[in-house]
Amino acid sequence: MRLRFLGGCKEVGRSAILIDEILLDYGMKVSNPPSYPLNGLRPSSVIVSHAHLDHSGVVANLMDLKPNVFMTPVTRDLSLLLAKDSLKITQGTLPFGPEDMQLLMQQVQPTTYREEFQVKGYSAQLFDAGHIPGSSSIYLDGEKRLFYTGDINTMDTRLLNEADVKYPDVDVLIVESTYFGRSHPNRKELEKQFVDSITQTLDDGGSAIIPCFAISRTQEILMILDSYGLRSYIDGMGIDASQIIERYPMYLKNVDKLRDTLDNAMVIEPNQRSSVLKEPSVIVTTAGMLNGGPVLYYLAKKYDDPKSKVLLTGYQIEGTNGRNALERRCININGKMLPLNMGLEYYDFSAHADDAGLKTVVRRCKNAEVIFAVHGDDTVGFAQWIQDNYGCNAIAPKNGDEIMLD
Repeated sequence: MRLRFLGGCKEVGRSAILIDEILLDYGMKVSNPPSYPLNGLRPSSVIVSHAHLDHSGVVANLMDLKPNVFMTPVTRDLSLLLAKDSLKITQGTLPFGPEDMQLLMQQVQPTTYREEFQVKGYSAQLFDAGHIPGSSSIYLDGEKRLFYTGDINTMDTRLLNEADVKYPDVDVLIVESTYFGRSHPNRKELEKQFVDSITQTLDDGGSAIIPCFAISRTQEILMILDSYGLRSYIDGMGIDASQIIERYPMYLKNVDKLRDTLDNAMVIEPNQRSSVLKEPSVIVTTAGMLNGGPVLYYLAKKYDDPKSKVLLTGYQIEGTNGRNALERRCININGKMLPLNMGLEYYDFSAHADDAGLKTVVRRCKNAEVIFAVHGDDTVGFAQWIQDNYGCNAIAPKNGDEIMLD
């Protein structure tokens, strides 16, 4: 087995790992400008773990090779939605075009969880990763058995069940490391703090602006707000993502609750945005890292209003507007840096396993010959922890590393 680590090593973003001729993910780093995995590869098959751009964002660039592409049906539909949006935002600067996206849709072979399928030299299966609807961990069974977690969440949420970690024994584990060394807060307490803060903002006469990733986070936050009786507005790509997600109930914890929530949410049309801000309101909108989308309109109107508040709900990658907001309390809107005089809060509604969850996954695979820690800021620390605690060979590869396993 030959492994080539092409992206997502010692970083979060542009995940891509080539196992012999099988490519696991091919994403972009959502930065300005975007960065991509190392190239020069010619995979016969691509298996996509989930629809987020850092895992699926440039699969369309491989269509000249016509590889077989495997992913869940909901990942297929959500990937197309995100790819179209990326082309629009970047104004044609991505290394693929609309025709490549159509070719990709033709190459996709939709696959459900635990359904066995064949790729060159391996029997493969997808396991529910619990991260976003349709997200998968990937199992390859050949001369060696490999398990790639992708992005994984070992705790259930209002929208999704926890990851399926009842997978077979493996020789090689590739595990994400995003939250190694960090614990998530108690979810019920976090939800209450979040809702209490929003309620206080409304009582003060301000607007609560909640930037969310279109996929999973928008729906999760809406379900939280709805459960506490808070009527909210929804704007941006989360509207389209919600319509796709509710078509796939088998990938959800409770589709009826989601549908009730979406029925209660008020959709904002572009020409309604200014009127919504004239009264205290709760606005759930994209983009989650403040790098585009309607959220920039709302922030441009409210950045100097101390009664209003922006509540970040997800991981903010280095180089994004969201990270700048957290670290410097300023945002870039249309090339102008604006100081945030409105309230700014961060809530850890993560869809990734925390330290305890990651260690649970490793414990499940502790007899593996080798474990690779990827997708994180401290993959070296995680690999060292694995080696110290289980004595197995644990490696934090860097982008460009090629490793042969006999």
